[in-house]
Amino acid sequence: MTFLTEQQRTQMLANGAARARGEALDPLPVVKLYTLDAGLVWLLTELDADGDRAYGLCDAGTGFPELGDVSLAALEAVRGPQGQPIAADPHFRPRQTLSAYAAEALRDGQISD
Repeated sequence: MTFLTEQQRTQMLANGAARARGEALDPLPVVKLYTLDAGLVWLLTELDADGDRAYGLCDAGTGFPELGDVSLAALEAVRGPQGQPIAADPHFRPRQTLSAYAAEALRDGQISD
């Protein structure tokens, strides 16, 4: 997928494989995706072996962010209200684990990082 660098893809596949083996993990987000012209944000940690289904914290801008799966192929088709595509944030540096981001986002009603 065009959102991920090769290094991010490798890390997310490794995290996905660990979860598939039943390992308990709470990794740092690997990539932050966002809309350029709307308030949608995804902090993703894992990628299934199919290379499409990612797992992470998803904020659809409704005030109710949630942990779940998302198709990267489907995200590539999404456009904001001004026709802008989703982009990866090249400056994103995770400061905490996914569960900590999720706790903050549930408390605040949005991903604030």
